[in-house]
Amino acid sequence: MPLSPSSSAQAAREVVALRLRDLRKNAGLTVVELAGQCGWHHSKTSRIENAVTAPSAKDIRAWAGACGASDQAQDLVTQSLNAESLYSEWRHQVRRGMKQLQDSAVRLFHDTRLFRVYSSTMVPGLLQAEGYAAALLSSIADFRGIPINDGAAAAAARVERSRIIHEPGHRFVMLVEESVLYPQMGDADAMAAQLGYLLTAGALPLVSLGIIPKATRERRQWPVETFHMYDDTLVSVECLSAEVNITQPSEIALYIRAFEELRGMAVYGAEARALIVKAIEALH
Repeated sequence: MPLSPSSSAQAAREVVALRLRDLRKNAGLTVVELAGQCGWHHSKTSRIENAVTAPSAKDIRAWAGACGASDQAQDLVTQSLNAESLYSEWRHQVRRGMKQLQDSAVRLFHDTRLFRVYSSTMVPGLLQAEGYAAALLSSIADFRGIPINDGAAAAAARVERSRIIHEPGHRFVMLVEESVLYPQMGDADAMAAQLGYLLTAGALPLVSLGIIPKATRERRQWPVETFHMYDDTLVSVECLSAEVNITQPSEIALYIRAFEELRGMAVYGAEARALIVKAIEALH
């Protein structure tokens, strides 16, 4: 069954919504009555209680006050903010350009001991050569209509950030589908350089690079969304419109299980290098 990358964020929103609904019911207020006391239309109350609309801190304080539960307001505000932080729209993350987004992850990278990355779509950022990264990030900026298209600067920042794969104290387990090796990002020279870099980076002592062959006959896990695991505490899932940050232990355990199943289908060492060489030859 496919994983649901937004389930943690939605579940967290629903917990807040349920607490607010319980406050209203315990106060003996109808949806219309609570809306009247808060000064908004009753449809807003329904949207909040059904986790369709996220309440603002002001909304929560007004709601708790109307229910005679002002003492619970701050706890609810904190819980709501935590729920919304799980789901970060790309358009908000890249308002100041792509380079700023790369720089924002530096501390997380240095604090992480074990990186586990699975990608079904592209070469993982930690293993991207600069030309490939520049073409990819510029393409993303164009697609999302980012006013500051600093793809080249962002690529340089990404490569600089990726030097961590040479630093002791970290371990990197990377899995990619073989299909990742073929879509050309940038010109043929940039793609050749990228594939050549995979041959080099995959041989580094801190890096384990596995490739899941297209010819795999028995798949225990179908290709899923690209995700990054930071130790056993955070899973970051890349969606088209947003990044979902999962911290719930039960869901992290699900991603670990999926990762291990995918890992068991991959080839390594000489077999992985042969697949990369085959992709290089296909460029000519």
